[in-house]
Amino acid sequence: MARYGRSSFLPGLVVTRTPLRVGFAGGGTDLAAFYERDHGAVLSTTIDKYIYVTVKRHGEIFNERVRVNYSKSETVQTVAEIENNIARECLRFLQIEPPIYISTVGDLPASTGLGGSSSFAVGLLNALHAYRGERVSSGQLAEEASYIEIDVLKEPIGKQDQYAAAFGGLNLFRFNPGGGVTVDPQGLSNGTLDTLFDHVMTFWTGHQRDTRSVLTEQKENTPHKFDSLCMMRDQAYRLQALLHNGQCQPEEFGRILDEGWQLKRRLANTISNDSIDGSYRRARQAGAAGGKLCGAGGGGFLLFVVPLHSQDAVRRALADLKEVTIRPEAHGSHILLME
Repeated sequence: MARYGRSSFLPGLVVTRTPLRVGFAGGGTDLAAFYERDHGAVLSTTIDKYIYVTVKRHGEIFNERVRVNYSKSETVQTVAEIENNIARECLRFLQIEPPIYISTVGDLPASTGLGGSSSFAVGLLNALHAYRGERVSSGQLAEEASYIEIDVLKEPIGKQDQYAAAFGGLNLFRFNPGGGVTVDPQGLSNGTLDTLFDHVMTFWTGHQRDTRSVLTEQKENTPHKFDSLCMMRDQAYRLQALLHNGQCQPEEFGRILDEGWQLKRRLANTISNDSIDGSYRRARQAGAAGGKLCGAGGGGFLLFVVPLHSQDAVRRALADLKEVTIRPEAHGSHILLME
């Protein structure tokens, strides 16, 4: 941890921007229930959809000493009274005392399978450290967010989202026994990632979901689904090799995603449903090479890899869903404004 150049300078206002992410393969192997038996691996990239967090000293004239704005507005007197679990525990962890104002807004709704909660945690910690006059590394932000979400709040999640949000870009994350994480940035040549994203189509299912029930069931099933999870982990390495072979092969990439989705949907009963399966089937029949549901399951975004000549057909097949265009983002959480 480092102090900013003038240690006497403590900003009164900090704004951070933190990207969301899409995981291509290996999801579920970042859970301790898996990687404590054998290492996990996830290939993911951050995207150009963000969580913005504002932290400032709250004005003395207000009746409340703490204000937290997100999908609701909280006005309380003490940190302990904050209902937003992540905001409360980040403030406790960094020993931030009132008066304090926190506000967050995202480009997409919460609970959509794109790692929004962890992006909020990483972005808020980044802002709070800056508010205290501290500069911290991406690794520290990722580990602190993981500690708060997993160890303090006991969320049944893994570490991939926190690391993606903190580091940004396309990465292969390796989750090692004991909890250590190896970050392997994927430097691609010849516009490979941009070409891949020319073939990526994402559709909002319209269903927000609570990941706790899905991940709790998946965690409980891990011993019985261990072989499937090993195959899903190995798909992360297969996709990594495919992207580095010197030329982009989107259709093969999509076929591997399809293999992973067929494995994933059997990890827990709550991962998919008739509506999601129907949309996925229609997209495949219209020409999608393959795809997956982003996140833990139960709702959120469907992602497909589609040949350019089939994209209009897929749009027609999924006309009942909202298409959202995404592109890769190279950077992780960073400070937009500090004064």
